[in-house]
Amino acid sequence: MVPEASPILACTVSRDVKNFDLLVEDMETAMGETWGDLGFDDALAFLDQPEAETLEFIALAVDADDEENLAMLGQIITSAKANRIKVILIAEDISPTALHQLLRQGADEFVPYPLPENELQAAIDRLRAPAPTAHAEADESAPSARRGSGPSREGVVLAVHGIAGGSGCTTFAVNLAWELSQVAKKGETPPKVCLLDLDLQYGATATYLDLPRREAVLELLGDTESMDDESFQAALIGYEDALQVLTAPPDMIPLDLIGSEDVSRIIEIARHHFDYVVIDMPHTLVQWTETALSQAQVYFAMIELDMRSAQNTLRFKRLLQSEDMPFDKIRFVLNRAPKFTDLNGKSRVKRMAESLGISIELLLPDGGRPVTQGADHGQPLALSAGKNPLRKEIAKLAQSLHEFGQSDAEEAA
Repeated sequence: MVPEASPILACTVSRDVKNFDLLVEDMETAMGETWGDLGFDDALAFLDQPEAETLEFIALAVDADDEENLAMLGQIITSAKANRIKVILIAEDISPTALHQLLRQGADEFVPYPLPENELQAAIDRLRAPAPTAHAEADESAPSARRGSGPSREGVVLAVHGIAGGSGCTTFAVNLAWELSQVAKKGETPPKVCLLDLDLQYGATATYLDLPRREAVLELLGDTESMDDESFQAALIGYEDALQVLTAPPDMIPLDLIGSEDVSRIIEIARHHFDYVVIDMPHTLVQWTETALSQAQVYFAMIELDMRSAQNTLRFKRLLQSEDMPFDKIRFVLNRAPKFTDLNGKSRVKRMAESLGISIELLLPDGGRPVTQGADHGQPLALSAGKNPLRKEIAKLAQSLHEFGQSDAEEAA
């Protein structure tokens, strides 16, 4: 008697699965012989067939070469969702624009490629976890509860890293988070924004917003494996009913207290509860810097027009490229940039970019003493010096990021 074949519970969907050998290995580990592989065209035809009724999920694997087929990829996600099939998006070196668009189409989980250890299994476990109860979904009193929303926001992750000390990393992160929380037009629901201070030793977001540092943060960081919505919410503290902040711990702790898996869990739970997650990174490169870089849609690198920044940028670039990290996610931000009329200064900026082989995409003016004064008083620039030129540039950036996300959502609809 011929034994009955095991039903197919999952499928990888890609242009060529040979480009994702690590995914094949992880699928074999997680699913055994109960998974298959489909090309893009085959997937569109198969998902509507009766044979697809046993599928729990598809793992849609894409890279930079697939960006010209975003419309088809969107159709695959839409078709899977229509047939109640979950979607795990596996992405390598695709632009933030494309990634954001695919997430807006309805992907349930996102995992960067190359796959972090055990991350695919963790994503599968989350897909299989029971849905939250109606009581839990209705609790809007919690700090990160999502008003009238579904199970996940799939928030945009924006990391900020100072390439040299004093380059304005925390100032930029705090003010960007605040401006994102204020971008909604009259009558619109404001975005939910979370600011994560992962500079565990010298993090100053609490100082810049005059917030207490709580022991709950250290408890959360010390045991992220047990972290749930309740413990995460307990570690957050609100600012002006518009912004939720995970401050640095009260005491200075080793940067290696947390590892890559801890950071991945924290970012993931924040993404599920907020529209925007802004991360203030430590200046030091640590083992989990790559995790934050992989999970961020945009990774802002703050520099100045000086030799320190130039040398550190070169070393930073060499490291990322030698380790095959996604350098294309880096967006260099020049703080205290020369004024419009300073032709000599503008020429120096151009020469610096050319000599380092980078593109400086954002020039921020020197905000002067009001920046320090606002931080000392625990207020964002919008509240302490609304007409400050630095505040105006950060507000324009926040508005453009939000409008871009809104246009993607409208196209997806």
